[in-house]
Amino acid sequence: MYGLELAGEEDAFAAREAEAAATGVTVVAAANVDREGTVAVRARDVRGLTDISTTDAERELGSALVDRGFGVDLDDPDHELRVYFSEDACLVGWTAVEAVRDFADRKPTDRPFFQPGSMAPVDARAFVNMAGAEPGARILDPMCGTGGVLLEAGLVGADVVGVDAQAKMVGGARENLRHYVGSGDVVRGDATSLPFNDDSMDGAVFDAPYGRQSKIARHSLSDLVGGALAEVRRVAPECVMVADRSWAEEAEDAGWEVERVFERRVHRSLVRYVHLLHR
Repeated sequence: MYGLELAGEEDAFAAREAEAAATGVTVVAAANVDREGTVAVRARDVRGLTDISTTDAERELGSALVDRGFGVDLDDPDHELRVYFSEDACLVGWTAVEAVRDFADRKPTDRPFFQPGSMAPVDARAFVNMAGAEPGARILDPMCGTGGVLLEAGLVGADVVGVDAQAKMVGGARENLRHYVGSGDVVRGDATSLPFNDDSMDGAVFDAPYGRQSKIARHSLSDLVGGALAEVRRVAPECVMVADRSWAEEAEDAGWEVERVFERRVHRSLVRYVHLLHR
């Protein structure tokens, strides 16, 4: 898994090799390349959705970078330029961070505290990255459950804060954080009335309850999710909300700008709806 410093984006380009390579070269030529040394270009056709030759794209983009004064080192470069082609976009970015792929070492069933339905670590890491998790950032999960989201945010250096209405989950999340991260705050509380000041967080991620009813007796599911959306907006400018359906209308009612909702298929009977929200 990589974090990218985006250099450029092109929408709706024709998926032909020459045009695709030219798109990337144009972005590289226009970008403010404030670095020097050696470089390697890594191109990928995401899910094989286009007819692009990634080899040709790498060669064309490498030539553009050589013209900008870079040397080429495919084995141990100072910088990596990554290019992702899909059906309707071309993303070009410099590798900013490369995560260790150790997710198998943190399978939910192997944690000190486990409950069924825990999110896979690779998904949790992707969602916290979207919410801005990085060293020094303060990331909130207002429905933290066993703490899977908090673990992944903490492992990239973020200061993590969790809230859950159930004492059992609070204790279990604390135990998991101690085991994997060594730090983090988890408190018992109500996601619709968070005990934090305005703008006290940098980002938030939460997995809304699935099904038709909330297990928290004093709230209906719609009131719980709507109230949590409003409270999270009060304390954080960015949010990634995951659910088993679209809550985009409720997010807008809570004052969020819905950048995008996309679907993440987990298995045959579960599709997660991932909401990217901004103030």
